[in-house]
Amino acid sequence: MLTAHYTSSRFGQLHYVECGEGEPVLLLHQTPRSWTEYRDVLPLVGATHRAIAMDTVGYGASAKPADDQSIEMFADGVEDLVAGLGLESFHLVGHHTGGVIAVEVAARLGSRVRSLVLSATPFITPEKRARAVWKRPVDWVQPKPDGSHLMELWNRRRHFYAPGQEAALNRFMADAVRVLDRAEDGHIAVRLFAMGERLPRITAPATVICGQDDDPSMPSFEPMVNALSATGHTVPGAGVPFPEQRPEEFARLVLEAVAAAGAADR
Repeated sequence: MLTAHYTSSRFGQLHYVECGEGEPVLLLHQTPRSWTEYRDVLPLVGATHRAIAMDTVGYGASAKPADDQSIEMFADGVEDLVAGLGLESFHLVGHHTGGVIAVEVAARLGSRVRSLVLSATPFITPEKRARAVWKRPVDWVQPKPDGSHLMELWNRRRHFYAPGQEAALNRFMADAVRVLDRAEDGHIAVRLFAMGERLPRITAPATVICGQDDDPSMPSFEPMVNALSATGHTVPGAGVPFPEQRPEEFARLVLEAVAAAGAADR
């Protein structure tokens, strides 16, 4: 059974949902989502582990500080959650923006992160950082009195979802509308992150996964695998909403990474 909780942080209350018992597996969502991105993954991972999906600082039901958002700020929130839950060590999973946050957390916490799964995680180079301010907005729309901005946002994301996956798109819309004035800030934070300085600090065994239909992320797959000497998997029939489109496959790859880390420790 999924249970929702709050814990205190330097930013205010952080919201998280968990399921199961055992070794903790912490899952971080993409921008501008919430824990609901992992709604169908949590029970699968929670069958054998303590599966935890948090709302990143600034999103979902977590505190929304007025400060400029950054990957470092998001990682501060993760550290506060980890401290609040008393997690001495844990397995870490991140999807899209969540993967970039996971890179920063793993770089900070070293061996406390027992394994790292990066899903569709952007590989940020100095060249990408230099172009960050010129990139077209992904999710920002100008609110209009007739509500047509909601259809604009729906249509921007519609092509990522196959027919019949409208329920997942509805969950995206609910999350995005909740932070409509800052829906783009997490994407900007990703583009400005100095990833090259942090990847060499990661000691956790890494697995890199990506849906083959995730056109924005597939170009980052091989560079990330190579940078971390990671195990890599691409998954057909999965795109930007991989955890919602293929939850069984997503959970399987996470649990395989967790099991491999455990076997290496023995």
